[in-house]
Amino acid sequence: MKKLLSLLAMINLSLSGAADRPNILYIMSDDHAAHAIGAYGSRLAELDPTPTIDRLAKEGMLFENAFCTNAICAPSRASVITGQYPHTNGVYDLGGGIEGGRQFLAIEMKKAGYETAMVGKWHLKEEPAAFDFYTVLPGQGDYHNPTFRVRGEKGWPKDTIKVDDTHSSDAITDITLDWLKEGRKTDKPFFLMHHYKAPHDYFEHAERYNDYLKNIDIPEPENLWLENQPKFGSIATLGYEGELIPHIGTSIGLRNPRRSYAVDLPPLFPKDFPADYDPASYTQEEIKRMSYNAYLKNYLRCIKGIDDNLARLFAYLEETGQMDNTVIVYTGDQGFMLGEHDYQDKRWMYEESMRMPFLIRHPETIQAGSRTDAIIENVDFAPTLLDFAGVETPEYMQGASFKEVCETGAEPAGWKQEAYYRYWMHMAHHDNPGHVGIRTKTHKLIFYYGCNYEGAYQTPPAWELYDLEKDPHENVNVYDDPEYSALREELKDRLAQLREKIGDTGEDYPKAEKVIREFWDYDGEDQAKAIEISAAFKAVREQELIEMAAKKKAKAKAKK
Repeated sequence: MKKLLSLLAMINLSLSGAADRPNILYIMSDDHAAHAIGAYGSRLAELDPTPTIDRLAKEGMLFENAFCTNAICAPSRASVITGQYPHTNGVYDLGGGIEGGRQFLAIEMKKAGYETAMVGKWHLKEEPAAFDFYTVLPGQGDYHNPTFRVRGEKGWPKDTIKVDDTHSSDAITDITLDWLKEGRKTDKPFFLMHHYKAPHDYFEHAERYNDYLKNIDIPEPENLWLENQPKFGSIATLGYEGELIPHIGTSIGLRNPRRSYAVDLPPLFPKDFPADYDPASYTQEEIKRMSYNAYLKNYLRCIKGIDDNLARLFAYLEETGQMDNTVIVYTGDQGFMLGEHDYQDKRWMYEESMRMPFLIRHPETIQAGSRTDAIIENVDFAPTLLDFAGVETPEYMQGASFKEVCETGAEPAGWKQEAYYRYWMHMAHHDNPGHVGIRTKTHKLIFYYGCNYEGAYQTPPAWELYDLEKDPHENVNVYDDPEYSALREELKDRLAQLREKIGDTGEDYPKAEKVIREFWDYDGEDQAKAIEISAAFKAVREQELIEMAAKKKAKAKAKK
């Protein structure tokens, strides 16, 4: 009888009129950090790159503590579409995908009577088959003259369209507007996922923004410079007595010889460097400052393109009377390091990378200009959007709806007081060690276990603890401070309990779990072994650099 009543309720919901339920517009950019949005009030707010996005904060709610559970594109997107943590949905890294039968958010929206669409960057390999309509970039996609995969007679992924003479942010907005104006097949409310490629590196913006911020010196984070953060990090991120500083985390300046913006950006953006630029003519400090400015200017130029395109999209919703009957969310798939600690990219559990922007507007139910410090994770996004559609959270989803927080500003009884994080892609692409941790409203505990899925290619394990009330930019690791010993043990216990609760128990990759358990206590023996691992990894990495240089030399010789 209970199942019959639930089925009847779902049928009634599906048949009810659009006026009873709002449209839902989920906007997500790639790598758009919260501190690059004016409404978040960071050092970049004075540049005002996001007046349209800021409107959502002025007319809705801003979440101060929105976090991803794994700061890398595919895993974050998989958590959003499934409402599950990476170890549950199986998307641990960039190699993962979500097939149509597990695209749960779209499936449940369709059951609830919504017409569904996915436009822009998808990045989950499999066809977005659960959506009524899709036009998506293949993989990362191209910034200029992009090709899109569409539903057609040839079958995924063969049917494509190409948009010439257009930047991807413009093309994605055009496609969404075309669907809203002419492509919809029903008068049902819509659920639309509108995803930009920008501002993913290497920040290829539309040409009309070439002069944006041209003569501006971008405000720097104090911890761009290592000498300003002598108590930052641990042997896991620095090596024993700093021996791994060149090898952990890709850099803005020339610190990391394998990959840095000081090397990568000058050929890509010569307009942002002196006309006669020659690295030999400048100090390392000057090169780093030029690289930082080139990085941030082109990143913000991409964001300016997003913001201007959202102005077009919002204008259409206003003109058609749909703006106020649409729940509008703006977020990124994770944050991004904008020079903090001399790091580029994301992947880290540090605040700038783990934190996601999350702004939500729905005038009928959400108070304008409201803010909350409630902790939310990207696994909670699907349950919340479904709640706005009148759908209860399915049992298979691990997240929970925070619709009540949006509408009242208060956390429901028993609401989560910590966020979970795990980065699995040990030392891939941007030289980030594997790590796991917990983030509360006031503190962050990170455990760099330092190995790949098979427990190999080890970097030195270590713990880091940050007091976010006293040290919001995470410059002082207090793990070994006696004043924090009780809190440290409490947070380690909470992390262990949270791992058990959400099912990240190590059964999927037991060799990596063995390393986690071996170094969990981090006693004197563990610390001594970490020192040995640091020296061994330094030797491995230096040999890799020699081999890399030899390959580069051979390639250059072959070209001649």
